[in-house]
Amino acid sequence: MAVGGLKKKAVHFGAGNIGRGFVACFLHNSGYEVVFADVVDSLIDKINSSPSYKVVEVGSEGTTENTITNYRAINSKTHEEDLINEIATAEVVTCSVGPNILKFIAPVIAKGIDRRSNDDAPLHVIACENAIGATDTLAKHIKDPRNTAPERLEDHHLRARYANSAIDRIVPAQDPNAGLDVTLEKFFEWVVDKTPFQDVGIPSIEGINWVDNLAPFIERKLYTVNTGHATAAYHGYNRRKRTVYDALQDRAIMAEVRGALMETKNLIVSKHEFEEDDQAAYVEKIIKRIGNPHLEDAVERVGRAPLRKLSRKERFIGPAAELAEADQPIKYLLDAIEMCFRFQNVEEDEESKELAKIMSENSPEEVVSKVCGIQTSDKIHPSLVAIVQRVQDDSRED
Repeated sequence: MAVGGLKKKAVHFGAGNIGRGFVACFLHNSGYEVVFADVVDSLIDKINSSPSYKVVEVGSEGTTENTITNYRAINSKTHEEDLINEIATAEVVTCSVGPNILKFIAPVIAKGIDRRSNDDAPLHVIACENAIGATDTLAKHIKDPRNTAPERLEDHHLRARYANSAIDRIVPAQDPNAGLDVTLEKFFEWVVDKTPFQDVGIPSIEGINWVDNLAPFIERKLYTVNTGHATAAYHGYNRRKRTVYDALQDRAIMAEVRGALMETKNLIVSKHEFEEDDQAAYVEKIIKRIGNPHLEDAVERVGRAPLRKLSRKERFIGPAAELAEADQPIKYLLDAIEMCFRFQNVEEDEESKELAKIMSENSPEEVVSKVCGIQTSDKIHPSLVAIVQRVQDDSRED
């Protein structure tokens, strides 16, 4: 049953592997028609000419397949009016476009929201991104005066509500001949803050864990799954391993991953009051997942976008800075940060090239401030400066 009598329809921005394989799969299984919004003409044509595609889940216990139907796609660049109408009549809008793209999808969502009737249930907006508070970020762009007239903000809550989420599923690079089919791991976690929706109806989306307080789940996921995955990838890249699985067969790299996750475990347990045994078991589960041999996860793919991953609230600096303030050990996190700084000029990764440029043109102190958002007053500052200095010195020797 759709919320508020609207058609059970969801608009999803980003028709890539995560959009098709994760979010749209759960929307489809929950009875929604899915309208993909994207800007890649060839992908949109392929979606509109294919009546179905498969989502293949792989794990140590075997493989399962889901067949996805009841979807279509719209080019948000060339058919904006059509997309506005879809948003105006949808129950849910989700996205998996990358945190840096949220500002570009906000204008059309704002137009769709503005066209909605106050008498209908408000649009339920959930950003499914690897970033803390991504839906808040999207909402801020939508409510920006350039996108929504200030006089329309007073009753905006009658037309749209926004809930942050934490998503967790490993979707590796796909076989180039897979077409629309997506292969991913069996494990998933999709946790959404239910409080913004409680008075207007919570969408019936299978697979979502609705919670009152999302922050512990977001940090647990970011500081365990993402920290562990990236630690393995960066150490693997610097030791010339091909995949994350290959990297984790190296005892030295496995020790680095376990060390980093022991440090973040200390933070998660003390800050969010997860039981220590529960978090230790979660760490073991994550190590097993990221080392799944069926996923063929190239270290270059997992390591891409090092500038974002070295930023202040991300998987390395976020926990390391907090632990440093509490005088807790961060040796393994610092090791991972150094390996990330060494991820430069990697083919097909613009951020790694930008990182190399920043490293060559700035002092260590400037790099730490620009890239990591860390100031001289932060306890972690001297350690990061020393890392950058070491990486710069090695680059000059090369």
